[in-house]
Amino acid sequence: MISPTSLPGVYLITPPRFGDHRGFFSESWNKKKLIEAGLDLPEFVQDNHSLSREVGTVRGLHFQSPPHAQGKLVRCGRGRIFDVAVDARKGSETYGQWVGEELSFENGKQLWIPAGFLHGFMTLEPDSEIVYKCTDHYAPDCDGAVKWDSCGIDWPLEGITPVISEKDEKAQVFAAFETPFTKDNI
Repeated sequence: MISPTSLPGVYLITPPRFGDHRGFFSESWNKKKLIEAGLDLPEFVQDNHSLSREVGTVRGLHFQSPPHAQGKLVRCGRGRIFDVAVDARKGSETYGQWVGEELSFENGKQLWIPAGFLHGFMTLEPDSEIVYKCTDHYAPDCDGAVKWDSCGIDWPLEGITPVISEKDEKAQVFAAFETPFTKDNI
């Protein structure tokens, strides 16, 4: 199932699961089936996998600027996360707006985040694993971040103390962010 979100171009994808007494089977990625359903995603060139041990671990908000801007297809391989995309495309009608979705091992949902959007997540269970496909290779000279709490995101913080890297804590605030993206260059 493919569901649009409130941000044009960002989609929630829920692959079917076929289960029995042993567990389940699911095709987490099938380009042909997505095209048949009307969603033709770019080619993926890199898969990433991260583990966050503590509840409340926040990673992001990250981006890669052109010419190595990345689209990401994100899922949770174990545990549960709150995954977020923020529109960073100057000139976009939804510039600065965000969408967040709970992704978990249990629900099997995935979030497609195109290039031109900031991406981040917060873990809601210990030992959560995040697995995501990228449309471009990691390029350190294009790597950037915006401070996680500077975009008005309604993070699910009740009873949670955020665990944040020094790099992410020192990232620029969104109000000072000079975006490298426009709605036309992505």
